Amino acid sequence: MSGRASTHFSVAVHVLTYLAGRGGGRAVSSDELSESANVHPVYIRQVLAPLRDAQIVRARRGAHGGWELARHSADIHLDEIFDLTTSEEPMLATHGPSPECSVGREISGILSTLQADVASAVRARLRERTVEGLVSDALLAASNRARQQTDVHPAGVAATRLP
Repeated sequence: MSGRASTHFSVAVHVLTYLAGRGGGRAVSSDELSESANVHPVYIRQVLAPLRDAQIVRARRGAHGGWELARHSADIHLDEIFDLTTSEEPMLATHGPSPECSVGREISGILSTLQADVASAVRARLRERTVEGLVSDALLAASNRARQQTDVHPAGVAATRLP
């Protein structure tokens, strides 16, 4: 790939999942969101700006202001977030092959077709996932982690669970 991958998509998904799960319907400050995502509050605002413009989130001003979902989490699909937060740069970067080489003359077109296939597959997979589904996944993972931690004796030896 050419260049460094942006974290806008992952931070946006993190924030949306936080708002849907931990936000509890309240407006959440950029400071709280930045602490959760471990990024600067300015970065949170940069990431959320296109989501605000697309009416996925809204910002409330004032003493009890902050960010909140503008749509139900079940109606926010990850392909939309991907499109709003990623550049048009291809997922598969290509090089400038020699036009003198028989492979080089053809490989760019072949890779362009492959690039289109990859982009289509990524978007289709992301379309299947919603923010609500991620909240459910996160709650399940947290529950499993808590259960695993309670299955360990103080001496660090795992307990045997009986069915």
